[in-house]
Amino acid sequence: MLRINRETDYGIVILSAMARSPGERFNASQLAAAHGLPQPMASKVMKQLVHAGLLRSYRGAKGGYGLLRSPEEISVAQIIEALEGPIAFTECVEDGTGSCDHVDGCTAGGIWSRVSAAVYQALHGVTLAEMARPAEYPVTFEPARTARAGRAS
Repeated sequence: MLRINRETDYGIVILSAMARSPGERFNASQLAAAHGLPQPMASKVMKQLVHAGLLRSYRGAKGGYGLLRSPEEISVAQIIEALEGPIAFTECVEDGTGSCDHVDGCTAGGIWSRVSAAVYQALHGVTLAEMARPAEYPVTFEPARTARAGRAS
């Protein structure tokens, strides 16, 4: 199963909350408490988002964190890359064919490159502003079931 890690999930929760009031400043404790997140993890994620250029840190009594850009200018792909690194399904897609010992006989590299690009484009097409809005309908996801070797479908 492919899924984002816990830090990225928390980062999207935090940024989505901030996107609902983009001009305000927030602190990690406040956001962690409001969304049931562990405060140390919220602080860690927010520092990473500052380093990645998605948040700005303010010092002083009225300090905290604020969005560096408007929610419409931040994509889900940028958030994932800030917290997890490049979006790529295989090492050769991320690091190039020089990272693979089997490049000479491989026929899958080009396909994985296409898959990674498609996923990146889909994630890049979703903005933080969209993530901050409540779903307009019940959202369900039913992955396609395929027969696997040795298992009935």
